[in-house]
Amino acid sequence: MVMKSAVDDDDAGWGLGIPEKMKNNANWVDITHEFKGACKELNLGELLHDKLFGLFEAMSAIEMMDPKMDAGMIGNQVNRKVLNFEQAIKEGALKVKDLSLPELIGIIDTSFCCLITWLEGHSLAQTVFTCLYVHNPDLIEEPSLKAFALGILKVCDIAREKVNKAAVFEEEDFQAMTYGFKMANNVTDLRVTGMLKDVEDELQRKVKSTRIRQGEQRDPEVELEHQQFLALFNRIKFTRLLLTALITFTKKETSSVGEAQKLVVQAADLLSAIQSSIQHGIQSQNDTTKGDHPIMMGFEPLVNQRLLPPTFPRYAKIIKREDMVAYFGKLIERIKTVCDVINTTNLHGILDFFCEFSEQSPCVLSRSLLQTTFLIDNRKVFGTHLMQDMIKDALRYFVSPPVLSYKCCLFNNHQAKDYIDSFVTHCSRPFCSLIQIHGHNRARQRDKLGHILEEFATLQDEAEKVDAALHSLLMKLEPQRQHLACLGTWILYHNLRIMIQYLLSGFELELYSMHEYYYIYWYLSEFLYAWLMSTLSRADSSQMAEERLMEEQVKGRSSKKTKKKKKVRPLSKEITMSQAYQNMCAGMYKTMVALDMDGKVRKPQFELDSEQVRYEHRFAPFNSVVTPPPVHYIQFKEMSDLKKYNPPPGSADLYMAASKHFQQAKLILENVPTPDPEVNRILKVAKPNIVVTKLLAGGHKKDAKVLPEFDFSAHKYFPVVKII
Repeated sequence: MVMKSAVDDDDAGWGLGIPEKMKNNANWVDITHEFKGACKELNLGELLHDKLFGLFEAMSAIEMMDPKMDAGMIGNQVNRKVLNFEQAIKEGALKVKDLSLPELIGIIDTSFCCLITWLEGHSLAQTVFTCLYVHNPDLIEEPSLKAFALGILKVCDIAREKVNKAAVFEEEDFQAMTYGFKMANNVTDLRVTGMLKDVEDELQRKVKSTRIRQGEQRDPEVELEHQQFLALFNRIKFTRLLLTALITFTKKETSSVGEAQKLVVQAADLLSAIQSSIQHGIQSQNDTTKGDHPIMMGFEPLVNQRLLPPTFPRYAKIIKREDMVAYFGKLIERIKTVCDVINTTNLHGILDFFCEFSEQSPCVLSRSLLQTTFLIDNRKVFGTHLMQDMIKDALRYFVSPPVLSYKCCLFNNHQAKDYIDSFVTHCSRPFCSLIQIHGHNRARQRDKLGHILEEFATLQDEAEKVDAALHSLLMKLEPQRQHLACLGTWILYHNLRIMIQYLLSGFELELYSMHEYYYIYWYLSEFLYAWLMSTLSRADSSQMAEERLMEEQVKGRSSKKTKKKKKVRPLSKEITMSQAYQNMCAGMYKTMVALDMDGKVRKPQFELDSEQVRYEHRFAPFNSVVTPPPVHYIQFKEMSDLKKYNPPPGSADLYMAASKHFQQAKLILENVPTPDPEVNRILKVAKPNIVVTKLLAGGHKKDAKVLPEFDFSAHKYFPVVKII
């Protein structure tokens, strides 16, 4: 029960009171005296709680009325009266018609800033809906502002729908809640783009009418008006193009992606004009409000404060107008990249595309657009290809299994068809999940890669069984052919790629301490890359064997012609890059062991854990994988024990060995015919590390107490070792 007197102090402006119905139907009794008396019976430190209110609830509860904990209290800390849209119109605090050009430009620019802040993970209530005009665009009489308000709502609605559909966001990436606001659902997309186009055409006429004419003396006021009309025209056109591009992405035809690309290219052309005309808009009055929210006509940062959940206050820092244009520029570049995915035809190429796109740490909208472009509603890749067909093509490209060869007797064998179709169907879901994982932010990707290994371990087991069944079938029909480890090799390859990516991403996310580097690099060089190299070699041999059989079967062509053609091996580039990565990891491993010998690696004082505990924690996700079998800590210590060599190598020997590994990586990469940015990045690390390890091998600064530095700025997985 509560005190009757507490109800009388109702803060009507914020609607905090108890509903009228409750006031009339309840007989309120003051229990303060009895409550305080009961409290005195508890000893110091004792807590009386209901069974439904345990420690978890106590930790997540907030202290009401405390400004540090209660988001609703911020409204009581400002001197001004907080008005909603209708109240602001009634009191004349904002205009709905006859707005000046600087006012329109300022409102649009600030709305763009709010839109971007929302896309970066803040709530709609604290960003876009702090603009009072979007609460009810029907009340706006100014045509350009009304069209813009509807346009920005549509942009938000389509972006929200895309992000929700792609499902590659976490709570820190995006907040989809609309707090009950209408997202202009009563107006069709076509109507809104039509309204924007009408306003755009009208503004274009005004731009032309105020344009300077040849031989005419220019009035500064007319020139300013011309610049302002042009600035408003560019913003309205940009809104229309952005909205139309997002609408185009909702279509299911592949051709619509090319259309969207043209639209965003047009939008990008307007950005420099928008950047140069920012000063024409009215500026915010001050930035003193909590959360650095701009205060200007049409905006009220606290209008939705009571809609926020009862949590700790989260301040939305609205980005600056100058940064807004740069952000839109990067967003458009990312959307243009997304459109390129439809030119990638095979599954391995698509996986590589998603990996490379993810490395840029793109925003949640562009990540979601990529996902929804890849897999359309009907669960077909780009809306046309079945995932099963893409998996079969990937298998043909990678290992050329006889069962998928048109010239093999298994190709039309019903039993073999059932085996391979069943296997490919089982592959579809894990591969779609793997591609979806690459749409998440970098930190979440790592967690999810650890979990998906379990699904690939099951696939590995099935692949080996299907291979054995197909091999026994093939032996009966074509004894000279084999079907050993074809499907298994392909799944093993993807397993190894996931494991390698899981470990390497730890460097990018700065999860490892310096003293852990040596066993991470050891696991990569001696184990995972060694397995990957043998897997790729086996796949390459399998391809060559299949090609030889095909050539023997082709009759009537001269053998000389076929000899002259030197065919490029499909996996040759990947084999080369894997050799380079393996040498880089081996070089880093030996450098770390040698630095440890010289006492130049700071180690923690293990109290509650040990190196074994940390090692097992780092490689825990690999326990679910059967092939390759996980290397346990005791095995690792035995395999990496230097005492087994006679004589055991010293630190100088290890530095020289590391230098040779870096040298080998450099030689491999310098022979790559068309080096890509990744090759150049690794070379930037390998070259200085060759010099540093040679200096260390010669005893350079051996007695110095200063610890080495590891600079990951050139490459996110391999540091440049610096001895200061």
